[in-house]
Amino acid sequence: MKSIQQIQNEIIDEFNFFQDWSEKYQYLIDLGKTLPAFDSDNRIDSNLIKGCQSKVWLNSSFNNNIIIFEADSDAIISKGIISLLIRVFSGHKPEDIIESNIDFIEKIGLNSHLSQTRANGLLSMVKQIKIYALAYQSKK
Repeated sequence: MKSIQQIQNEIIDEFNFFQDWSEKYQYLIDLGKTLPAFDSDNRIDSNLIKGCQSKVWLNSSFNNNIIIFEADSDAIISKGIISLLIRVFSGHKPEDIIESNIDFIEKIGLNSHLSQTRANGLLSMVKQIKIYALAYQSKK
């Protein structure tokens, strides 16, 4: 299985393939479309990520010391962003998620191409993923 850093490196390589930000945004939107169907039963307030301008739902499950994340959003850019985060973090151990250094966001230039509200939402998504990891780590 690939490490969190290896997955981030793959994403950086994929985004470096595109020349301009209109292509990168389109790729981000396309990634959002690849998210697996999100169970409507999980579209509940407790799964909403606080701090996001659009609605982003994040659900998790924990089995054999591995966290699986699933998510959805009502906004296409947010859906693309959360799909990247799920790709990076889902399927990993809580301690690996907690200790990971998230550098792909800056390296692909995403942080500087988002509005302030979207950038805050992105931070909220990462924070919520780490909160889940901390909670599951304490249950071991």
